[in-house]
Parts: sequence; C-alpha cells; structure tokens
Amino acid sequence: MMTRILFARLCILIALMLSPAISRAAEWDIEQLMQSLAQIRTDHASFVEKKTIAMLDKPVESSGELLYIAPDHLEKRTFKPKPESMTVDGDTLLIERGRQKHRLQLQDYPELAAFIDSIRGTLAGERRALERHYTLSLAGTAAHWTLQLLPVDEKMQSVVKRIRIEGAENALHSIEITQRDGDSSLMRIEKLAAP
Repeated sequence: MMTRILFARLCILIALMLSPAISRAAEWDIEQLMQSLAQIRTDHASFVEKKTIAMLDKPVESSGELLYIAPDHLEKRTFKPKPESMTVDGDTLLIERGRQKHRLQLQDYPELAAFIDSIRGTLAGERRALERHYTLSLAGTAAHWTLQLLPVDEKMQSVVKRIRIEGAENALHSIEITQRDGDSSLMRIEKLAAP
C-alpha cells in the first residue's frame, strides 16, 4: 500500500514538474515563431539543394552559401555544379552567371516576388508579408517546427502547390517546394559563422 502511495506521489510530482514545459509547448504558435525569427539580423548558412524535375532521370543537386541581412537582403551563392549568384536587395533581383548579369525588378514578376517573399518574410519574421501571399499553418514545438505556406493567389497556385519550411527555434533547417507540375526542390540548410 505504501509503495502505491509513493508511486502516486511521484507521478504527481513528475506531472507538476513537466506541466510548465507542456504549457510552453501548447503555447507555441505562429506569432511566437515570427517574433523569434525577427530577432535574427544577419544569418549565414551553407545549403545543399536537390531539384526533382519530371523531364530528368535523376535529381539535380547544387550547393553553396546563403546570406541574409535584415530586413530584405538575401544572397544565394551557388558553387557547385556551376558558379552562380542571386542577390535580392529590396525589390531588385540580380542574377550573375559567369560574365552575364541580369537585373530584374520584382514588381514585374509577381509570382517570383511572392516566392522570394516566402523566404525573406520567414527569415524576417514578417507574418503580414507572408499572409499577403500564403495561408500559414504551423506544426510542432519551438524545438522542431514545420511552417507550411499555401498560395492564396490563383496564378501562384497554378505554379506552387506548397512550401514547407522546417526549423528549430529561430533557425531554418530546410525549405521544400512542391510545384503543381510535380517538380519539387528540397534545400537543406546548415548555419555557418558570420562572414
């Protein structure tokens, strides 16, 4: 009888000790995620991206580095298989391949702008910017979360089925894009020291 009472007390004690952690996990929501992400002013990471394209026999893999400087500077420097650089500053996208340079104004390419805003908006923790183009849903806890973005615009819906971003705390670990035509890409991200 005494062991049952001790066991019951031990269970109650464990439950009381865990209740703050359970409560914090239950409170985790999109607003908290966005606040956590907004604290990052500069981020530097390596990436490996695999693109699955229906017309190709095997996925295309690329790797390189990402640099984010709040609120709206984003660079993707690809080293393999071929050097390429994409830099977004405000509303301008600069693409460099070898000696070729292409400068695009994002307002002229609304679908591209919406896609770039999905990444920049997430990195900046700008919920309202994301909700202009996507329906958001969050699953998991602060220690391991998945943010799903579903396009709301019909033109964007005809291209992108969904974007899934996974991370922990205020760090992104992967970005998966599933297109309507069946093509997809998965980018794995690993944080690096500031450049």
